Amino acid sequence: MIRAVAWDIDGTLVDSEGLHHLALVEVSARHGVRIAPDDTRFVGVAMDQVWHELAPRYPATLSNAVWMQENCAAYLHRAARLRALPGALEALAELHEAGIRQCCVSNSQRTIVDRNLQVIGAIAYLEFSISRDDVAHGKPDPAPYRLACERLALAPAEVLVAEDSDTGIAAGRAAGCRVMRVGRGDGDFAAIVAAVVRPVSAGA
Repeated sequence: MIRAVAWDIDGTLVDSEGLHHLALVEVSARHGVRIAPDDTRFVGVAMDQVWHELAPRYPATLSNAVWMQENCAAYLHRAARLRALPGALEALAELHEAGIRQCCVSNSQRTIVDRNLQVIGAIAYLEFSISRDDVAHGKPDPAPYRLACERLALAPAEVLVAEDSDTGIAAGRAAGCRVMRVGRGDGDFAAIVAAVVRPVSAGA
């Protein structure tokens, strides 16, 4: 039985992937590296992995710490424009009302995670959130979702992961959780709510 839902944030609850990419394009251009606006290689990918791929193209004087700070600042500068994806808050509210526990698991830095959840008004429905700063390895490594299960004190089979990217889906499956994709395939918000709430209701 599913007792909790672990939500990804970027591209799942909040329409932010474009803003992340815009920040990366802006910061990269500042350091002489052009990234196409329609380049999707970095969607859902942890920033340390993005750095690993792009670092050889940046000036040798640019440090990872400075690059990360610049990307974070560029993102946060525009964060007020963020909006929850249609149906996201309604799904959070319905699961909360049904007594289903919820948390968020993200590959983004803590400051970005907190800002995203604050802007869309999701914090009241969540027990906690996990950021890239909380684990040694980000998605697709299972560590973020394993940590979520530990904090929930639930077995992975009792936690449903809601994700939009292949990277996150791989992480959830590797952690042993059931996974549903948001946005295409088997996972619009109504389907996720139904998959969790209806079995609980039927067994009541």
